[in-house]
Amino acid sequence: MTTAAGDGQTQLTSVARVAAPLREQVIDALRQAIMEFRLKPGQRLVERELIEWLGVSRTTIREAIRELASEGLVTVVPQKGARVSAPSRHEAVDLYEVRASLESLIVRRFVERATDEQVARLVAAVDEYEHVVNTSDEIHSVLTAKSGFYRVLVEGAASAPLQQILEGIQARVQMLRVTSLSQPGRLVDVVAELREIVEAIQRRNAARASRLCAEHIMMAAHTALGNLPEGD
Repeated sequence: MTTAAGDGQTQLTSVARVAAPLREQVIDALRQAIMEFRLKPGQRLVERELIEWLGVSRTTIREAIRELASEGLVTVVPQKGARVSAPSRHEAVDLYEVRASLESLIVRRFVERATDEQVARLVAAVDEYEHVVNTSDEIHSVLTAKSGFYRVLVEGAASAPLQQILEGIQARVQMLRVTSLSQPGRLVDVVAELREIVEAIQRRNAARASRLCAEHIMMAAHTALGNLPEGD
């Protein structure tokens, strides 16, 4: 059941009692709400409202907030409570540089390890992304399509350590990704950039594909950082 907390406030779905531990369900529900921007960067997380929305205890909510704070998705300020994290400009710079290095390595591993079938699926993922860009103006749909591209890329790279590290920063980068993709013309540029990367992958040119991936991410960084205030 979905409930609302008044005009203009976030809608969340109460947590069903299923096999997964309740605490994990609540963490997943809040993490997803943050990733999908139903809980927005800087928004205050009011325990009473979360209890009502998710239908769980105060203790469970507090445990979930502590876990999300450890992931960097939530910031807890003493005497002021918890808010959805909003990366500063300095933090964003670091996140993008780490992402550029990491994803370049993942692309290199994909070229080295992926099967021809996985390469074909990566091409199809870019086709799907372009289709969504051309037919939808919903940023959530675009992000979902981009996530499909990453799923194939990470699978083909066949590296559990790289996957774990990437998952650790993807949620935090998601906030910045929306800023970047929302800029006029950026979505069309992303399609072209992904096409170039995939073409290099199809030729099994690891060095070029890796370099193009880094350039793609730094272009995203340039767009996103241009819309963040200076300082912390």
